[in-house]
Amino acid sequence: MTNNTTNNCENCAVHNKANLVKLGLNLDQVDYVVTLAGNPNTGKSTVFNNLTGLRQHTGNWPGKTVTRAEGGFIFNEQRYKVVDLPGTYSLLSTSTDEEVARNFILFGQPDVTVIVVDATRLERNLNLTLQILEITDRAVLCLNLMDEAGRNDLEIDVRALSKELGIPVVPASARRKDGMNELLKAIEEVATGKYVCKPHKIKSKSPKLNHAIETLSKKLAQEFPNLPNANWVALRLLEGDNSIIEAVRSGELGNINASTTITQSTSDGK
Repeated sequence: MTNNTTNNCENCAVHNKANLVKLGLNLDQVDYVVTLAGNPNTGKSTVFNNLTGLRQHTGNWPGKTVTRAEGGFIFNEQRYKVVDLPGTYSLLSTSTDEEVARNFILFGQPDVTVIVVDATRLERNLNLTLQILEITDRAVLCLNLMDEAGRNDLEIDVRALSKELGIPVVPASARRKDGMNELLKAIEEVATGKYVCKPHKIKSKSPKLNHAIETLSKKLAQEFPNLPNANWVALRLLEGDNSIIEAVRSGELGNINASTTITQSTSDGK
C-alpha cells in the first residue's frame, strides 16, 4: 500500500510550521501534514492504523488530557505526518475534544484533512463534514464501512457526492483494507495541489445574518489579510465563541499562513 522509498528532502518546509510546532508536532523530515477527523465509531482509528502501520505513537495534546495519536507514511517519495484527531460530532468547541479538533484544523492548517464517515449513517456524519469544510478547502472524504452499507442494501452515488461536496470522495472498507490505495492517491493529489477542492459552503437564509457575516468578514480580512476562512470566523464571533474571540484579541489569527499547499515535483530528487 505504501511506498517505502526513503529518498526524501530532509529539510522540506511545512507551511505554518510555527503553529504546528506550537500544537505539539515534531516536523523534522516531513513534506506534508495530514489529519484524520470524524465522528466516533466511523473506523477512523482503523484508517489511521492502515496508513501508518507501526510508525505511530501516542501522547497528550499540549496542556490537555486528550490523547493524541500520530504517525507517518511515505508515498511516492514524499513523507507524510498523520495526526488522528479526537472523534467528535461537531466543531462548536463545547467540549475539550471539539476544541482540540477545531483548533488543529484552524490554526495548524494541515495540508489535508481526511474526514472519515460511516457510509451506513451518512446523513448524520455530514454535519461534521460540512463544519470542517467551512474551515478548510483541503479535504478528502473517506466513505468508510462500504461493506456494511452493501449488506444493508444502501447505495451511494460517490461521484454525485463528490460533486456536491467539492472534494474527493473515496469509498472504503478499512477493516478489509479496501480503498486504502485510492485514499493515498487522493491525499497526494490534494496535498500537492493536483486536485483543487471547491467545497460546498453553507449560506444562511437570513439576510440580516448574511449581512452581519459579510460586514465582519471584511473587517477581519483587513486586520488578518492571510485568513483563508474569514466568513467562518465571523460566524463564530457572532455566536460568541470565546476561543475565537481570544484568538482575535491576541492576534493569533494573524499567524495563519496564506499559503495553502506546498507543491513539489516527485521527480526532482526530493
